[in-house]
Amino acid sequence: MFRAPRKLDSEPELYDIAVRALMRRAHSVHEMKKSLERRTDDKSMVRSVLDRLKRQGMIDDARYAKQFTRQHAEIRKQGKFRIARELRARGIPDRYIDLALEESAKETDERAVVRHRIEKKLKLFRGEIDDRKIASLFRSLLRAGFASDVVRNELRAVTREDVPAIENAVDEESA
Repeated sequence: MFRAPRKLDSEPELYDIAVRALMRRAHSVHEMKKSLERRTDDKSMVRSVLDRLKRQGMIDDARYAKQFTRQHAEIRKQGKFRIARELRARGIPDRYIDLALEESAKETDERAVVRHRIEKKLKLFRGEIDDRKIASLFRSLLRAGFASDVVRNELRAVTREDVPAIENAVDEESA
């Protein structure tokens, strides 16, 4: 598929590669470290480039977590459990994730986002809304990272029907 990236021997070349990657999109410290380690075998060179990027304020996990959380909560309309899971996968420490999620919770109303997603999805359904469609909607909202009790309450309010509890709903446990 893709060939291995060319190995670099000098720190300025490695720094240029890092800056170009940061121009395309923001990276966490963990992501940048992995990217740079693919480009060279010299761990001390990777460490010095990372230190330089941190000193210049080009990579910062706390800022990255806040930006990522804001974008995924406001624009993509995702819930806190999914955002936390994705940030952990990108190597962000839990303390930054918790701070970013707390800040985001102050700015966004999770119930309103869930209600909006439900109403949008219900418009796409054809025919009668039966238990199977409600269960499908419930599962999709859990995958989006919303708490099961919030989803259940909003589904009940919008559909005016009782939403059955799903035994294998893994939302809070998997986050």
